[in-house]
Amino acid sequence: MRKGTLFLVSHWSLTMKLLLIEDDKTIADYVLGGLRQEGHVVDHVADGRDAMGQAMAGSYDVMIVDRMLPGLDGLSLVRALRAAKVMTPAIFLTALGGVDDRIEGLQAGGDDYLVKPFAFGELSARIAALARRPVPQATETVLSVGDLRMDLIRRKVTRNGVEIDLLPREFALLEHLMRRKGRVQTRTMLLEAVWDISFDPQTNVVETHISRLRAKVDRPFDHELIRTVRGSGYKIEG
Repeated sequence: MRKGTLFLVSHWSLTMKLLLIEDDKTIADYVLGGLRQEGHVVDHVADGRDAMGQAMAGSYDVMIVDRMLPGLDGLSLVRALRAAKVMTPAIFLTALGGVDDRIEGLQAGGDDYLVKPFAFGELSARIAALARRPVPQATETVLSVGDLRMDLIRRKVTRNGVEIDLLPREFALLEHLMRRKGRVQTRTMLLEAVWDISFDPQTNVVETHISRLRAKVDRPFDHELIRTVRGSGYKIEG
């Protein structure tokens, strides 16, 4: 974390909404600078109690949490969030690097653990890896966006009461978007989540399936739900 550090922005970086919970101003500025240069939207909170409200009110892709925080320590914060059913992936940043410390962090509900000092590139890669993990399914069986409903048990999709017939891959793509309503999903994220492809196959498979979905989900109705975010990807919102 030296002055004049250059942050290399990957061509494959994903635009995410992140919450940084860190009370050390030098580290916070370092992390904020790198993540924002990569194009991410980052909120920063320096106090554990303030972070609790922020994490519960916001919809974040990943939280970066310091263990030693004023107000409420990082372990207690993540435990409380998990108890409140906030399942946003969390990576701990800490100077406590012992095996027992790592185990304690993971048992508290953390998803990853990075010891200070750290290279920004490693933090960036770990955040991207966490964001690619499937969202915990919990007990939700019906998804809804506006007048669009998806019954996961009956595998049935309706809009304004009209049943929509989807092929299995179309259903999986729509489910992925609906679980993340209002959040942009890049082409790379969709390839990995829906097709289990971790490289660019140089085909228009995503664009083709989005077009088919729109033909069934949007075009017969008054307004569109599936939106293209130019230069970023796709999202669904009512």
